[in-house]
Amino acid sequence: MQVYDAPLRDMRFVLNELHNDDGFGDLPAFEEFTPDLTDAILEEASKFCREVLLPLNRSGDEEGCTHENGAVRTPKGFREAYDQFTEAGWAALASDPEWGGQGLPEAVNKLVEEMICSANLSFSLYPGLTHGGTTAIEGHGSDELKQKWLPKMVSGEWAGTMCLTEPHCGTDLGMLRTKAEPQEDGSFKITGSKIFISSGDHDLTPNIVHLVLARMPDAPKGVKGISLFLVPKFLPNADFEPGDANGVNCAAIEHKMGLKASATCQMNFDGSTGWLVGEPNKGMAAMFTMMNTERVSVGIQGLGVGEAAYQSAVWYAKDRVQGRSLSGTKYPEKAADPIIVHPDVRRMLMTMRAYNEGCRMLSAWVSRALDAQKHSPDADVRAKAEDFTALMTPVVKALFTDLASESANLAVQVYGGHGYIRESGVEQYARDARICQIYEGTNGIQALDLVGRKMGAHFGRNLRSFFHPVSEFIEESKGDGPMEKMIEGLERAFGALQLSTATIAQKGLADPEEAGAAATDYLRLMGLVAMGYCFAKATKVAGLQLFFGTEDKAFYEAKIKTATFYFERILPQATASFLAIKSGKKSMMALADDEF
Repeated sequence: MQVYDAPLRDMRFVLNELHNDDGFGDLPAFEEFTPDLTDAILEEASKFCREVLLPLNRSGDEEGCTHENGAVRTPKGFREAYDQFTEAGWAALASDPEWGGQGLPEAVNKLVEEMICSANLSFSLYPGLTHGGTTAIEGHGSDELKQKWLPKMVSGEWAGTMCLTEPHCGTDLGMLRTKAEPQEDGSFKITGSKIFISSGDHDLTPNIVHLVLARMPDAPKGVKGISLFLVPKFLPNADFEPGDANGVNCAAIEHKMGLKASATCQMNFDGSTGWLVGEPNKGMAAMFTMMNTERVSVGIQGLGVGEAAYQSAVWYAKDRVQGRSLSGTKYPEKAADPIIVHPDVRRMLMTMRAYNEGCRMLSAWVSRALDAQKHSPDADVRAKAEDFTALMTPVVKALFTDLASESANLAVQVYGGHGYIRESGVEQYARDARICQIYEGTNGIQALDLVGRKMGAHFGRNLRSFFHPVSEFIEESKGDGPMEKMIEGLERAFGALQLSTATIAQKGLADPEEAGAAATDYLRLMGLVAMGYCFAKATKVAGLQLFFGTEDKAFYEAKIKTATFYFERILPQATASFLAIKSGKKSMMALADDEF
């Protein structure tokens, strides 16, 4: 059974209590967003997700999208839900008020994104891709493009996509073949094919605005010759409403493992009119503005699925009776005890819970930095926030989605045989979560980005934005009796991260394959330390609340118990990651190609 209620109490904790000392808060741009106002927004979002989106999750998966006579149809109820979504203003939450947005802080918006993804991951992609598109246009488009296109996209009246991948090239976009022929009026004719285009075509909006990577005539080879173009499905008429068809067609939709209610399309552009976004041959910079936004959002997708899987598993573990507790009968009035009494079921539930709470805390920290990067009046704070978000973006994308897939599979395991059949609904979480580790750059690519670009950038300045607060917290917290074991564990894990950083830096200079061999373990190690730091901070906050007296005693006690589990059962993985990194590439690269 798919069960979900937004974890509002935990969301308020990470939003209002946990990170007040990170230097990224108190932004004048968000003075109007008081705790009372943000609470009301979160409450309403929770209600919408529970009452409108969640009931469509399984039915949308069962029905899927259809492609007939060149048109793509979303499952029953999706269009009505999307209309309610846009009419209520949810599509415009975090966008600039200049274009009709509500200017909500990312720290709040990411919590709303999490709810949407928990309730219905397939649905989340339609507004999610549009928001990413508006980010690219706002960051790189001309004033004319912004004035014309952003209002309809920000409101959700028109949707957006990003069109990168071609049948012969995915990560290596330098090989793309889509052409852009300049026209006398300043527009371009776009011709080529793209695959794996999320929301490439659908019936939710009357127009779809595609951001397409293409190559102009005589452009330099490789990624240095790629430009970005805005290409609508329908050309606007004089009233800027959908007019003539623009040679943009969906050739087919993919039949996928999961996300079946999200249309993933093969798109053909046949002399389609488009307009340049940004400078010629600088399309990758413009597209990465969108992709970096989407990579954080994909991490949030993982968190959303992980939370829904956890809640569904808890419901089942309390409902399913099977066997008796090893320490003696706990529910004598029942034929057997609920399986939640068994240690191994507890192990799975606590692992999922710790993953979700750890990811939510880290995501809140990164979201605050995203806000500071854009809105802080202090240049030094903006620079520090930019360093931190650059470092943490691949960690959020890869770590959160790896843990989500693990959590979804644990939920299936908690259900046992009932989890493996469709009627339970939890096998959908395992299928849906899997794509999050793949799109927007596979998690292996994220790890390479971390060690190859982010780790050494600015002579290690990105790393200092994370290492310094962790180091300072450890030093400040030593001698804190109740937290002594946690601080010792965090210090050991942080030490392993520092040694691993030095090892990779030293070996990688001599042999890039050494850095590549260590990359995935290094990303996991950094993520474990980051979540450990957040859990230690959360324990300190909770301890103070309990010491001075609080009406919410149960919440803070549970927070400390979850943190204790994390430090005792999950953070020790840091040692294994360090040992794997230290071992180097030799065993990994030992077999010749023809020995596989």
